[in-house]
Amino acid sequence: MNTSSLHGKTCFYSPSSSNEKAQKRIFYAFVFTLITMVVEIIAGSFFNSIALLADGWHMSSHAVALGLALLGYFFAKRYATDRRFNFGTYKVEILTAYTSALFLLAVAFFMVYESIHRFLNPKDIAYTEAIIVAFLGLFVNAVCVWLLKDDGGVCGHNHNHDTHDHSEHENCTHSHTEQKVQIKGKDHSKDLNLKAAYVHILADALTSILAIIALLGGLFLGWWWLDATMGLVGATLVFIWSIGLIKDSGKILLDITMDEPVLSEVLALSKEFGEIEDLHLLKIDKDHYACILSLKSQQNLAQIKSKLQTCKALAHISVEISS
Repeated sequence: MNTSSLHGKTCFYSPSSSNEKAQKRIFYAFVFTLITMVVEIIAGSFFNSIALLADGWHMSSHAVALGLALLGYFFAKRYATDRRFNFGTYKVEILTAYTSALFLLAVAFFMVYESIHRFLNPKDIAYTEAIIVAFLGLFVNAVCVWLLKDDGGVCGHNHNHDTHDHSEHENCTHSHTEQKVQIKGKDHSKDLNLKAAYVHILADALTSILAIIALLGGLFLGWWWLDATMGLVGATLVFIWSIGLIKDSGKILLDITMDEPVLSEVLALSKEFGEIEDLHLLKIDKDHYACILSLKSQQNLAQIKSKLQTCKALAHISVEISS
């Protein structure tokens, strides 16, 4: 059985200007959080304030989450031209988003533990001092949320597909065509790395708001139980957000085909030329896929390739036909 195949070479990640902007926003939020953390820890130690110390150390969790996001961008850019990454370094960002989501999930469980513990072991709360610290934390989180808010400037990736000639192998003929394709991201795409950092800060902003409500209720109404109740409410929302991030990033890491319209379009285009023996769609950036297709067909390989290239979501195409 004779087999012919058409390949694009390895895809490489090239950070776009919007990606650079996302990285800068995270960096500014990271520096602001780090400075606030140090100031609170020093002030808490100087003024003997447990509340300030606790909030200062709590800020370290933000610094870790933002640091993870920065590392994701750094390594994705650092190894952008490393040929060991067959389809680029996009998944480095996704891996850091997944790790950050797991960290966020751990925070949710810790919040549940602390809330239940407070229900069972109520303690006197220094409401005035705690409210001041909560407002300070809310201010810091509000600034970071503003810095990280995605204004539609999502990441795009450039992929260069250059191909090369091979000599004929036994029972196989390979046809390769020189091409360079530049693909830009679309506005509806998501930067999961940025989203993970954003959700982490947003979750803490929410807990700050809930804490202020609980502390005001305790101060003016004597509702001591409101503090622990709001902790459980916040933990529930953080849990839901973290699970959503884990699902989104996990599907990409496991190469689960998510975009049904793209799959349907590729299937429809492929069936025009014969029987589909094997088809794989691998997500290689926020808007684009690599397509590996095996067809039983008598059609010309170049025609099949030309037809598949009409699907704008395909950044890398590999076709194998057998008669």
